[in-house]
Amino acid sequence: MSDYTIIGCGDIGFRVSRELISQGHRVQATIHFEEGVKVPQSAGIETIIANFDYREDLPEISVHGQKLFYFMPPQGGGSSDYRMLNFCRILSADNYPSKVVYISTSGVYGDCGEDLVTEETPVNPQTSRAKRRVSAEQQLRQQAKKFGFDLVILRVTGIYGPGRLPIAQLTKGHEVLQPEDAPRTNRIHSLDLIQICLAAMEKGEAGDIFNVCDGQQSSMSDYFIAVAELYELPQPKQLSWAEAEKVMNPLTLSFLKESRRMSNRKIREDLKIELRYPTLEEGLIACRTTS
Repeated sequence: MSDYTIIGCGDIGFRVSRELISQGHRVQATIHFEEGVKVPQSAGIETIIANFDYREDLPEISVHGQKLFYFMPPQGGGSSDYRMLNFCRILSADNYPSKVVYISTSGVYGDCGEDLVTEETPVNPQTSRAKRRVSAEQQLRQQAKKFGFDLVILRVTGIYGPGRLPIAQLTKGHEVLQPEDAPRTNRIHSLDLIQICLAAMEKGEAGDIFNVCDGQQSSMSDYFIAVAELYELPQPKQLSWAEAEKVMNPLTLSFLKESRRMSNRKIREDLKIELRYPTLEEGLIACRTTS
């Protein structure tokens, strides 16, 4: 029997699994496709091939009494998270975890203008992808109430880190808004996110919600410009709003129409987190030396 279950063993799930294994724990993790099992297995992770898109494709997954991290994003399209629905279908009175840490997104708050966003800010999803995350949160709350397990929700801002930088986009000539027009938000370095996930599992209490972000507010334009400068790539062309609306795709524009100035007070005070990379500059420099 494993000590931990990871639902969705992508970059963050793999790094969390590797840290848990280094601490002497057994970890099982779901992988969407069979060709993705070699690297996790080589790290000592027990892999389960599980396609949550279709109920009939789900194997039996034993999670009873385990601590469970849910990292799998919703499917594309729709306003409900059907992958979460299928996950919830494997739960029963004889098969439910002791605690779940769920990675959600700060997008559930919608556009907050210049207001400081705390965990008490009401959700106000304004895009389909944010509505899917609210759907996932609600489904897990229902299951936690039904079976009595602890649920902690992490509302995470834009993740960057080793292997997660927009190098390819910049190389292809990605365009950005003029910095003075770009909305403000926060980001989080992937290595800080990992320590926050582990702290949330250890210290988070039932019903807790945590905003996960660094201590610096900046724009997407600032981010792309800083990456280009650090990696000596061509600086992205800067567009006015009028120009952007003509050439940018609707998905990119939807990100640029929402501003969220996030507070990270709760993770610092309740989870005792000391960020390794509290600023974008520190985090980007570290990306050149970490993997």
